[in-house]
Amino acid sequence: MRIIAVAGQKGGVGKTTTAMNLAAVAAEGARVLLVDVDPQQSATWWADQSDDNLPFDVADDTDPNNLARLRALPYDFVFVDTPGSLEGQAVIDAVLRNADFAVLPTDPAALAIGPLMRTIKQVVVPRGVDYKVLINKVDPRIPSKLEEARDLLDAAGVSRFANHVRMYSVHERAPIEGKVVTQYDNDLRSARAADDYRRIAVEMFAGWTMTTESAALTEVN
Repeated sequence: MRIIAVAGQKGGVGKTTTAMNLAAVAAEGARVLLVDVDPQQSATWWADQSDDNLPFDVADDTDPNNLARLRALPYDFVFVDTPGSLEGQAVIDAVLRNADFAVLPTDPAALAIGPLMRTIKQVVVPRGVDYKVLINKVDPRIPSKLEEARDLLDAAGVSRFANHVRMYSVHERAPIEGKVVTQYDNDLRSARAADDYRRIAVEMFAGWTMTTESAALTEVN
């Protein structure tokens, strides 16, 4: 099992959308649970709109004792949508201490980098969780903002995904329609929107494969 926390101190960067859509992509070939520990319960509300038609299970729980036992559940992947602030330290601590990986979404605005860095330094690094920053909500019409965000992250020595997620109106409608990327309509824009998340998932899975192979080689040597 892999436990993936989707975290971030700043609201409005697409944290819940990231969690839901990465869970959807993973569910194409695995048993997946998404756990909503955000007091706003955005993921839970999204799931309610689907009429039980999501390709993965959704649960909401903020009990640190239950969150500490996520690894005992019968799933291949557990995605956890965490609060959009540093409040609820006991809940965040329970999630990150048991997580294998953290995805940290950020929009490409320079003002979003400060809260992101605080999340990394105050929350993620102290708990020893492997992570990558996901540059999200990228406007394809303004490529310079993407390059600026990449440069800022690279200069700070922050680990990030090579791929990014573009801003599409279909993502904004999805919660109301109770859909995730693997359920979008069959048109070009929807396909491109889904491909963004598939690239992120592939990159994440590939990193785990390399880690596993390196560990196996170390044991052999």
